[in-house]
Amino acid sequence: MAATDFKDYYQILGVSKSASTDDIKRAFRKLARKYHPDVNPGDKVAEAKFKEINEANEILSDPEKRRKYDQFGRYWQQGGQAGPGAAPGDFGGFDFSNYGSFNELLNELLGGLGGGFPGGARTSYRQPTGSPGFGFETPGAANSAQFDQEASITLTMADAFHGAQKKFRIGGDGLTVKIPAGVKPGSKIRLRGKGQMNPYTQQRGDIYLTVDIQAHSFFQFDGDNNLVCEVSIAPDEAVLGAKIDVPTPDGSVSVNIPAGIRSGQTLRLRGKGWPKPKSNRTDQLVKVMIKAPKTVTDKERALYEQLRDMRSYNPRQSLQNVKL
Repeated sequence: MAATDFKDYYQILGVSKSASTDDIKRAFRKLARKYHPDVNPGDKVAEAKFKEINEANEILSDPEKRRKYDQFGRYWQQGGQAGPGAAPGDFGGFDFSNYGSFNELLNELLGGLGGGFPGGARTSYRQPTGSPGFGFETPGAANSAQFDQEASITLTMADAFHGAQKKFRIGGDGLTVKIPAGVKPGSKIRLRGKGQMNPYTQQRGDIYLTVDIQAHSFFQFDGDNNLVCEVSIAPDEAVLGAKIDVPTPDGSVSVNIPAGIRSGQTLRLRGKGWPKPKSNRTDQLVKVMIKAPKTVTDKERALYEQLRDMRSYNPRQSLQNVKL
């Protein structure tokens, strides 16, 4: 760009001049998501903004380019470079004095091509060694990830447990995705060749789907991807023990409640939890809660009163000697 077209890259990304590399990355990602062409189809203003923030990120995320930009300001591309007048070849009297380098000239002539394609792709330029001409250095395999895309997909717990096929759209394209059984929250599903088109190689990047699972009314995950659930029992079941039915992903199973169980105690159902890759399943943890009835019949009340009068157990015995 010519010197008169100076852009404040810090202002474009909304960061201060003292911003760290991580601050710049965060700001760029936030703005890129907001102005991405897939999010704003047909919006030329958003497209221009997207290219502008790509250009700002390209300079500020490169330590050497940022150092020159901070040192020389609007003339940062001219800092430390030889004047263009020494370039060999006849250019028909074209005046290069307004440009700090041939990179700058190409950016001007091609409308800021190096500012970035959707997905953050960049074009860099090089002058072949020993040659008076100039050439393009196109992104190679190292830059292929710049044409990848990310999206999220929300599944019911049943679909995540059993696996499913889901249809949805990304950027106007209809896709059918096979969900493997046992995906977990935060799992990523890779769709090869479904991302953005690389204009140089004519190959598409990949799409990475991040899995989110809807909350279930009974089952939850713990840190080890076991399934956790809570089951209530009556006071008499806690005292006497009982056999109760507990739901699992495969249907109800019979569980023995030991006599004298404490409220909040957890029982483990081995192999009844979440599917694991290439192996069996995690466990299902059953948290037992003793739940007193809010209403009782007259006969039940009389029996509870009789139990109270006959009870020898004092659950607060250990508190009698507590003091400061």
